[in-house]
Amino acid sequence: MMIQLNSVTTHESFITKIMTIDIAIKDNIARVQEKVTAACARAGRDPAQVTLIAVSKTHPPAAIQAAMAAGVQHFGENRVEEASTKIPMVNQAAEKLPTWHMIGHVQSRKAKLVLPLFDVVHSVDSVKLAEKFSTLALEQQKSLSILLEVNISGEEVKDGIQAANWSHDAAVKAPLWQTVQQISALPGIELRGLMTMAPFYDDAEQTRPIFADLAALRAALSADFGLPLPELSMGMTNDYMVAIEEGATLIRIGRAIFGERDEF
Repeated sequence: MMIQLNSVTTHESFITKIMTIDIAIKDNIARVQEKVTAACARAGRDPAQVTLIAVSKTHPPAAIQAAMAAGVQHFGENRVEEASTKIPMVNQAAEKLPTWHMIGHVQSRKAKLVLPLFDVVHSVDSVKLAEKFSTLALEQQKSLSILLEVNISGEEVKDGIQAANWSHDAAVKAPLWQTVQQISALPGIELRGLMTMAPFYDDAEQTRPIFADLAALRAALSADFGLPLPELSMGMTNDYMVAIEEGATLIRIGRAIFGERDEF
């Protein structure tokens, strides 16, 4: 009897822990959504214009399912190998399939693994990668939404097409414009907008010029090429409210929803 009691107690403790995590994720999402609404109010925007992407990298399917139960429908992953295990598990159990966003760097040789898993790729950073996705999309008779990742801050450690000082430096602007022209003409993929990773600052206000510059770049490209480019993917846990005030339509939030990273 003692063994049975211990087993039951252990099971009950496990269930309690899962319920506690679910409640914490639900509460975290509610807090994020409140801050999104407040940031939109300051900027005179409709909160419906901002899509919350819960960055679920390193977190298990159970955490994603808890976020889905709280109303989140968009999730971001950054490693193909991890996503290839998690996404089918989540999709199989879901009543309504979530929208999956690839937000991490993609090597051209792994593009074939990305296409079956993801609906949107935020991290297209070269014509070569875009051409690979185009070819694969045509072969599989699919259409893939992509964002062009640009390095607007000029940090050497950041991925993305160089775009720092684009408005004043022709040596930066010319190849950037050429890249957009080439990618936007490719079949099978739809260029939906731009993505950037801002530097981490203790004071989120320091990111404002970077987000404003990305919004200005989007407007210039849209005007010159006649492209809608409706999406601006910018802002994470530490700076998403500033990003929203500067026009973000896609915010990528991980820690503020799921807490510190797990090892899936």
